[in-house]
Amino acid sequence: MSKIDPLPGLSPYPLQHFYDEMYADERSIRPHYKHVNRMFSGMSPEELQLKQKMMQRRMMEEGITFTLYNPAQDHPMERTIPFDMIPRIIPKEEWERLEAGIVQRITALNLFIHDIYHEQYIVKDGIVPRRMIISNCYFRPEMSGLRVPGGAYVTTSGIDLIRNHDGEYYVLEDNLRTPSGFSYLFKGRSLMNQLFPELSLASSIRDVDHSLNRFLSVLRSLSPSRTKDPVIALLTPGEYNSAYYEHAFLAQQMGIHLVEGRDLVAQDHKVYLKEMNGMRRVDVLYRRLDDDFLDPLAFQPNSLLGVAGLMNAYRAGNIAIANAPGTGVADDKAMYVYVPDMNRYYLNEEPILGNVPTYLLSRTTERQYVLDHLKEMVVKETSLSGGYGMLIGSEASKDELAEFRLKILADPARYIAQPIMSLSRAPVLSGGRMTPRHIDLRAFVLMGADCKPHVIPGGLTRVAMKEGSLVVNSSQGGGVKDTWVMA
Repeated sequence: MSKIDPLPGLSPYPLQHFYDEMYADERSIRPHYKHVNRMFSGMSPEELQLKQKMMQRRMMEEGITFTLYNPAQDHPMERTIPFDMIPRIIPKEEWERLEAGIVQRITALNLFIHDIYHEQYIVKDGIVPRRMIISNCYFRPEMSGLRVPGGAYVTTSGIDLIRNHDGEYYVLEDNLRTPSGFSYLFKGRSLMNQLFPELSLASSIRDVDHSLNRFLSVLRSLSPSRTKDPVIALLTPGEYNSAYYEHAFLAQQMGIHLVEGRDLVAQDHKVYLKEMNGMRRVDVLYRRLDDDFLDPLAFQPNSLLGVAGLMNAYRAGNIAIANAPGTGVADDKAMYVYVPDMNRYYLNEEPILGNVPTYLLSRTTERQYVLDHLKEMVVKETSLSGGYGMLIGSEASKDELAEFRLKILADPARYIAQPIMSLSRAPVLSGGRMTPRHIDLRAFVLMGADCKPHVIPGGLTRVAMKEGSLVVNSSQGGGVKDTWVMA
């Protein structure tokens, strides 16, 4: 019976010029992958396909889904998220450096958000231009001077990291509003433990389950009341939201209420949950919808998803909202350029993790350079996420390049550009064989009232399932892997 890799340690595919997470070169495997490689190499393609079918069946049974929105289709498509069984492994020392860099970064970002809604020292000292704040669509003047419970603006965050061909990690994006993917991290580990118990038991890896308890503790710490058991609710847009599975999963796992706006009412500057036998006051609201929809009296008046009067209760200090409204000002893609300066300004430290080189197209010289090298660039809208509004120059047609050129010239401040990076690759199983796919890493950070960030070990490895593609976003058809941190 044919094996997936008849010579353990011999790469089953060309490494080319990309950094490969498993293979050091064509003939040797990285030490921390030897056990995993030995196990998968010892299984036939038929065995691997059977395991893959079992994985898909489990995901279907448990409803582990993500909804794709395609403008060409009349209806959104709900599907199980592609899950690859070969874990991504990060050595202990490597993770410790990543963890330190992530903690440093999120600490600086939290201080920045507090600063711009209070004294704005960073603006007065000329580090960040005032226009970058005032013109930012996520800046909320309503938050100015407002005291945030525990000083934690960014309760949950997802920091996207890539590894370039030189083996060095870079921060690609900061997701500080309503980052998603927590459920795939936890469920991925659970499924791997069920299907490959011998693999996980034989490997010394960091546990992730305790991070669910930390998640709940972080939310509890924000409660403005002194009750021993604060009432916590997860506010979801509803079952038609692409990440609804995650909302339901987190609420169930943490034992908190899963609610929609219609389940809540604001009275006397307090927020209550409507129940069969009366109303119960809510202390903490973990929201999974954008600022615009939180409160029709404060933001978008035609929103049916939020709670009228929520912001009045928030201003009165009677409820905590995680993440705090207005955090999006710091994860705008143009603001990303200034994060290394924030590290130096607030912490007096050099950044441990670097940014991907980024061009602000509002700057004339940078805009002209990008337009002259558009084929070599990734161009993104500053306010969008999930892979939307993006151009990958090397994959674009002449017409697409020409169309984007006109968009940039019409509104340059709306876009940033980055050189196309050689994202690292990792093997995935396809048809019972190993084949390379590009990956990134979303590291999740939790921050409570003590403002000491907790980084969930490993995070979520996202996979571009299409051969050669650099787009890993779930909203664009990407998949995921379990991510192991060696203990």
